[in-house]
Amino acid sequence: MATAAAGDVASSGGGKKKLVIILIAVLILVLGVGAVLLLTKKKSTEGEDGEDAPAPVVSHAKPKPGTPPTFVPLDPFTVNLADKDVDRFAQIGITLEVGDAHVADQLKAYMPAIRNNVLMVLSHKTSAELLTREGKEKLAREIMRESVRPLGIELDDEDEDEGAPKKKKKRRRNVESPVSQVLFSTFIVQ
Repeated sequence: MATAAAGDVASSGGGKKKLVIILIAVLILVLGVGAVLLLTKKKSTEGEDGEDAPAPVVSHAKPKPGTPPTFVPLDPFTVNLADKDVDRFAQIGITLEVGDAHVADQLKAYMPAIRNNVLMVLSHKTSAELLTREGKEKLAREIMRESVRPLGIELDDEDEDEGAPKKKKKRRRNVESPVSQVLFSTFIVQ
C-alpha cells in the first residue's frame, strides 16, 4: 500500500511538471505573437526610410450630386468667455453639414465628446476674437477640427500663427472629412 501511494505522488509530480511546461509554452507563444504583431504594425506606420508614414490631409466631404446635404444641429452652447476685465458670455447655436445620413448617425453617437470639445474651444475665446468675421471663420475651422476628433480624424488648424516657430510638416495623404461645413444658427456675445 505504501508503494501505491508513492507511485501516486510520483505521477502527480510529473503531471505538475507537464502543466508548468504547457503554461510556459503558451506564454512563449503569446509573447511571440504579440512581438510579431507589434513589429508588423511598426513597419506599416513607417516609410521606407524609417520615417513616419504620411499623416492624412483632410478635404471636405461633398454631398453626392443631386442629393441634399444632411444637417446635424447641436444644442445651443452658453459659455463664459475668457475676457479678463469683465464677465462676458456667448450663446452660440451650431449646425454641422455632412454628406449623408449615415455620417450624421455616426456624429450623433459621439455627440457628448463632440459637445465637450466644442465647449473647450469656446471657453478659451475672448469677446474681441468672436466679434470679428475673421474670428468667427477661425472658430468655425476649430469647431470642425474638434467635431471630427472623436471619430479618430485629426485636422490641422489651417490658420497657424505667423510668429510661431514652424514645425516640420509631415507629408499627408488625402482623407475626407465627414463634416463639410460649420454653420452658426445663433451667435450672441454679451
